[in-house]
Amino acid sequence: MKILVCIKQVPDLESRFRINSEGIWFSETDLAWRMNEYDEYAVEQAVRLKEQLGGEPELTVLSIGPDRVKEAIKKALAMGCDRGVHVKDDADYRLDPFEVASVVAEYARGEQFDVVFTGLQSQDRGSAQVGVLLAELLGLPSVTTVVGFEFADGVITARRELEGGMKAVVNVATPALVTCQLGLNTPRYPTLPNIMKAKKKELQTVAVTDLLKVEPLQEVEAIFPPEKKGGGLVLEGEPGELADKLIGLLKEKAGVLRS
Repeated sequence: MKILVCIKQVPDLESRFRINSEGIWFSETDLAWRMNEYDEYAVEQAVRLKEQLGGEPELTVLSIGPDRVKEAIKKALAMGCDRGVHVKDDADYRLDPFEVASVVAEYARGEQFDVVFTGLQSQDRGSAQVGVLLAELLGLPSVTTVVGFEFADGVITARRELEGGMKAVVNVATPALVTCQLGLNTPRYPTLPNIMKAKKKELQTVAVTDLLKVEPLQEVEAIFPPEKKGGGLVLEGEPGELADKLIGLLKEKAGVLRS
């Protein structure tokens, strides 16, 4: 069996974000970076599947981006992946979801993976499109928003999160793709011995130009912060006084009531 897990390196949400000079993404100056949280669950589930099958499957982790994404790949290797693939692209923020999925599909077609794991979505763009587009391009069935995963006799039994807190159980034969939701598992923390072992694992670099064969379907024209709104007003006092104050504010400030 061959397993692929796709990850993305994203800015830490505690970072201070500023729009870049192009006005289409954020400036990377002084940002801290980490593996996308949804992808951590995907890596953990991929490693668990490998362990369940006696460690025999080959588990590949792939990420697109500049040289800094190698740190995210190395973390996945330390978590238990066997080999890494870095698709080098210094302007990966310009890729739309279709291009990202196409790049991964171009690499994956020649590898014949049995199971592909992705995160549900990335924490920076949040499109939740790459996983399902990748499945379509590879001709694979896909199961999304997975919060439970079991594998036996070539069949994945996945528990999906639906609207309103409901769940659905889906059976799908491999090869197949799943997108992983928060809470699927508890991602392991790489131990020092595994971090040292990861340094000796294969990490292949491929130029994005070797894999990108399609044109974008959408383009970011501009990004901007949300408009700042005025702060709320807290009223204190007895119920009768509060009612009078509220009516006065609705008349004078909001203009929604007339005398």
